Amino acid sequence: MRQALAGIRVLDLTRILSGPLTTMILADLGADVIKVEDTGTGDDTRRWGPPFQGDDAAYFMAANRNKRAISVDLKTDAGRKLALRLADRADVVVENFRPGTAARLGLSYTELASRNPRLVYASISGYGQTGPDTALPGYDAIAQARSGMMSITGEVDGPPMRPGVATADIGAGMWAAIGVFAALHARTVTGRGQYVDVALLDGQISWLTYVASGYFASGAVPARYGTAHPTIVPYQAFATRDGHIMIAVGNERLWQRFTTAIDRPDLGSDPRYATNPDRVRNRDRLIAELTATLRDRDSGEWSKRLADAGIPAAPIASAAEALADQQVLARDMIAEFDHPSGRVRTAGSPIKLSDTPVSYRLPPPTLGQHTDEVLAELGYQTADIDAMRAAGVIR
Repeated sequence: MRQALAGIRVLDLTRILSGPLTTMILADLGADVIKVEDTGTGDDTRRWGPPFQGDDAAYFMAANRNKRAISVDLKTDAGRKLALRLADRADVVVENFRPGTAARLGLSYTELASRNPRLVYASISGYGQTGPDTALPGYDAIAQARSGMMSITGEVDGPPMRPGVATADIGAGMWAAIGVFAALHARTVTGRGQYVDVALLDGQISWLTYVASGYFASGAVPARYGTAHPTIVPYQAFATRDGHIMIAVGNERLWQRFTTAIDRPDLGSDPRYATNPDRVRNRDRLIAELTATLRDRDSGEWSKRLADAGIPAAPIASAAEALADQQVLARDMIAEFDHPSGRVRTAGSPIKLSDTPVSYRLPPPTLGQHTDEVLAELGYQTADIDAMRAAGVIR
């Protein structure tokens, strides 16, 4: 079955997480992605372990499936010429160097687009290509800190916290993919590619969404609420007899059904909790009542009761439990590959297309695995490839 991005060629000059995630999204949808790594250790994340699977870290495996990998020294003239030949044939280039680095390598948008006007070129950086801080190094945790995201994450009386995954990197990777999709569509009308500029900080600011709007409307600086919601009550985790359960009661109909399901109709008839604004104003008193009630039964029993009543709720699962969840498995959210190191599993794609579905064709590549194959496609002869390898241009 033909895939949505079949026929699209992508030159991947990225490493770590944000850029590799962008190109993996494109690859899952059918694009031919050529990942270019240096001739030393390659993508930094190959060494970000343990755990390792074979020679490479599990971290690398997470964002590099469905790609072909070549190993090239872009600082050499021959390596740069090789990259230019790849870019001349590409529909998309993605890079996440610090601003200015691609230009110093002779691989800027301006240079590549002058040779290939249909090229869509995406740059991901910490602060973007404009503004006073564009030259600063960009890291996920720094973007989370500066954006205000960490200030609203954590327990009410605790310190700011970083979420358990790299939200700035992952968010930027998703935004870059969206930008590439839009630019490819625009190209069908204009015939020209364009430049896509995505910043980790911008992405985190955009994720503030309703938090930002609430601040603009009220002037009140957003605070930490732990697992709770600032404007909906009850909407948080509660301790049970054997763990924790997350409960989300988003309207008055659900509130009445909830109080019945937990055998607390008195709360449902209490005027102090009649509407959500009432419950928000009386949050502390109500949460104390619910906490005392919910700790008397196991999470599984509460989950069944609440599910039967149509209340959104779920036990808080460990990562191991989540990855074995029957719903997760039914949605094909685990991708499996045969790899030189053995069987490799990664989190799958959440994109479900009816006519052009994603596919898992290639395992995460070993360093330089496809160098000879890709160079042969570019017209290099075996003698040329051997000479470049001997000179250290490729691996």
